[in-house]
Amino acid sequence: MLAVQLAALLGGDSGNAGEGAEEALALLDGFDDALVHGLARLADERADAVTALAAAFAATPLGDRLAEAADAVVSGSITQEHLTALAGGRVALSGAVHDCLLERLDTALGRERAKWPPAPDGPGMAGAAAQPAGHVLGGVRSWLRELAITGWRGVDHDLVSAADQVIEALLAAPDLRRLAVLLDGFAAELRASCPIGSAEHLPVRRWADLWTRALLLSQDGVLTGEPRPAATVSGRLLVLGVDVHEHGTAVQFQVHAVLEPADGGGSRLVRTSVTVAKVDTIVGTALWKLPQRHKVLLAALADRRSVEITDMPLLDSGDLVWDDDRAFVSKPADPLATARLCLPGALAPAVPPLDRVSVRIAEPVLVEGYKVTKDGSFDLDGTVFAVDAERLPDCGPLTPKLVAASSACVGLVRWDGGRWTLQPLAVQVRVKREAVVVATGDWALGPTDPKAAKAEARAADAVTVLRERAGRLLRR
Repeated sequence: MLAVQLAALLGGDSGNAGEGAEEALALLDGFDDALVHGLARLADERADAVTALAAAFAATPLGDRLAEAADAVVSGSITQEHLTALAGGRVALSGAVHDCLLERLDTALGRERAKWPPAPDGPGMAGAAAQPAGHVLGGVRSWLRELAITGWRGVDHDLVSAADQVIEALLAAPDLRRLAVLLDGFAAELRASCPIGSAEHLPVRRWADLWTRALLLSQDGVLTGEPRPAATVSGRLLVLGVDVHEHGTAVQFQVHAVLEPADGGGSRLVRTSVTVAKVDTIVGTALWKLPQRHKVLLAALADRRSVEITDMPLLDSGDLVWDDDRAFVSKPADPLATARLCLPGALAPAVPPLDRVSVRIAEPVLVEGYKVTKDGSFDLDGTVFAVDAERLPDCGPLTPKLVAASSACVGLVRWDGGRWTLQPLAVQVRVKREAVVVATGDWALGPTDPKAAKAEARAADAVTVLRERAGRLLRR
């Protein structure tokens, strides 16, 4: 059955994004190329690309505003208002591609998805009039404008450093922390790439996505309207696996699971994430030392058990706001059995408007009965599904070798590099003639492999020392 579903998804051409999507991606490529070289130096071809982006919305309510913005930018008049309009057009176009891809995926898997609720009327959260630290947001927009005018090729250390004061002010305002982290990471990437003018390859789409997202989040009232008011839910949480997002200064453990509500309602796909700050020397299994205050979640991952939750906030995006005090570990729950029994009927969450970006697609599936090809892909009755083993985290026992030896896999379907891929979260393999499950979160309470345990012990010393030093600084 799954082989038929995947064949329908891939359609014999994993690089086919769907009808109209290729044209939309071409428009994005043209506009992003203009950002590479800077809007102040628009050659005829890049000026045409900016105009073409606006022209795609001619028959929509955005048409007049985008056309005005494109004409102004091409003529050299680049205001904040014009850039915001173009960023809105770009995110709408990118969102249309995302929706096309996600609809193909849901149709192939037979998966039902919740709808994003409309924005509330009146002066509610989404229409908040008072924006904290409004002058800081103005500084963000000013810096992003300079980036767009200069272009990635013209970025130097002075331009990147100009964001430092703004980022510091953002970090001091809790309501603006989301934008602060985004801008801090964006600036760090630009700084690490300097001098950019001589670089052979640039992450063009990624930087354009980050610039667009930052500019829209910096508009007055946007962050005060998010997240949407959460409902509270109770029930049983069945873990499918954990995806580890690691950067030099932070790590996020994003758990994918199925929620069976206590009120008897239908099961639904949910996520919950815990994020902690770190330094770039803390890597590998030592990462699990950082989120120690989330002991219930870590125990559920390491022991593969279900979790009973009570009145835990659930956002419209399908994200549980994790609180260890509202959860306790329950009975054993095998991730493959959970996927086999619960995934087919689970309601998928809606996607927030600003999260409608193709690279953010990460849908859990169960894949069985495949053969592994020489390049590590899964062959299901002639349908070849690329496996992204590079996403396997270093802090867990799951390795490309184990994935290649597996007979069943719970993973995340992603759209990456113009094709569908599968990121493994847990696999079933045979060890000494016995079927065992290996998952990315198995070492959440510490590694069970002796070699990894020794390495973890050495790395843990660094965590202890850093915490001690931090404590001394705070006591002064």
